[in-house]
Amino acid sequence: MSAKSEPAKEGDVLETKGSFEYPDTESSTGKDGLPSPRAAAVFRKMDFIVLPVVTLIYFISSLDRSNIGNARIAGLQKQLHMTDTQYSIALTATLIPYTLIDVPSNLLIKAVGPRWMVPTMVILWGLTCTLQGVVHNYAGLIVARLFLGLFEGGLLPAISLYLSSFYPRRHLQLRIAIMFSATSLASAFSGLLAAAIINMDNVGGRPGWAWVFILEGLFTILFGVSAFWLLPNTPTTSPFFTLEEKEVIRQTLELDGITETDKKDESFTKENFLQTFLQPHVILIMVIGFMNGSTLSGLALFLPSIVASLGYKGTHAQLMSVPPFAVSAVLSVITAFLADRFARRGLTIFFFAVVATAGFAVFYASFVNHVRYGALFLLVPGTYCIGPPLGTWMANNSAPFIRRATALALLPVATNLGSILSTWLLGTISPAPRYRSATITLLVFQIAIAFCAVLNVAWLSRENRRKARERAAAGAGERSVVGAGNDSIWFHYVL
Repeated sequence: MSAKSEPAKEGDVLETKGSFEYPDTESSTGKDGLPSPRAAAVFRKMDFIVLPVVTLIYFISSLDRSNIGNARIAGLQKQLHMTDTQYSIALTATLIPYTLIDVPSNLLIKAVGPRWMVPTMVILWGLTCTLQGVVHNYAGLIVARLFLGLFEGGLLPAISLYLSSFYPRRHLQLRIAIMFSATSLASAFSGLLAAAIINMDNVGGRPGWAWVFILEGLFTILFGVSAFWLLPNTPTTSPFFTLEEKEVIRQTLELDGITETDKKDESFTKENFLQTFLQPHVILIMVIGFMNGSTLSGLALFLPSIVASLGYKGTHAQLMSVPPFAVSAVLSVITAFLADRFARRGLTIFFFAVVATAGFAVFYASFVNHVRYGALFLLVPGTYCIGPPLGTWMANNSAPFIRRATALALLPVATNLGSILSTWLLGTISPAPRYRSATITLLVFQIAIAFCAVLNVAWLSRENRRKARERAAAGAGERSVVGAGNDSIWFHYVL
């Protein structure tokens, strides 16, 4: 591939578009690789237009997906006469379609458009969540969980792709962290909300756990309808930006090798789709995703049960599951700001893997319930705070659009496969209160995550050095941003 067909590296501004001129001091990308103050102001405005909607969508998704854990300790398992094995099967039933739908749904978004596809998904899974509140037996719950996975499965890759098409690479992790903090907040809020809703026991002849599903599902449907008007399809089609602001956005994104979802893209080919599966950094991030997904899903679904096994009962157990998730949300946003500023995704993942390792080690070694509860403040944030840099790392280093769409879909495939493992590991194989086999397995996973993060940084650093040598040999030339992909010598990998 010649230098003339390659995209520019971060910081290069070589052309004038339309009537807007971008010299170095006013360019959309500054000398340090970060967007200039002019562009940064535009993207801060975007934060008020796009980010609240996407974050709330992911919040209710996390709430609807994991509220079965709260319903379980509120009487679901007992009233439907389910064994622990059947409960694990019900969780697995969600994850199978959840995994299978990721890649096709993310490729479909190019044709349908996020403005139509995402709200439709929200409405359909909200309806399914509501219907879980009227099931009378185990079979009905299994059917509901299958459809929940089918309608909700493509959401995370879709909104990750959506945000990565709206923000430059060095602005992305903070936004994904804010969105992903919804998972922590949903897990925390789920306990508070469930503690209140289960007091509706016998209202309308329904048990308290049924109202958890019904009320949360109805809210999801209402918000899904409003999202048709709240979500812009692309940054440059939003009515809230001026023409000059739209040009700044377009210029900044193109310089970073990012195309909008509604633009014609000649690189949207079968060859680029298949090439994604062979990228070493994609494979390593998928391995990390499998192990982190297993841990993350296990905590989302079983933390209320884990807390209950430490001596807390009923509503108290629901409430005591809140603080570790709240700490996770705060730490995730703080570290994302630093990771964006210094462009260090791998270091963030390594740090939190070490924190989670310490937490699981304490949880395994101690026999004192208060100490084991304290360990949750290490292992929960250590697990949850890996998600944002992981998804951002995948998006940052995958181009063109079809590779990014595929890579961002493959990551949830890996995490969902890990989730299937955790439903059995914590649900059936490892009984409370020690969770011995699960704790050992997840402890080993955290060590492996740290190792894979170091290995990926080493690989990407090696590739950047190789590209630097080839750029020096190629000399100056036209550097077209879009189309060549992350194989280009002008594409600088984010570490």
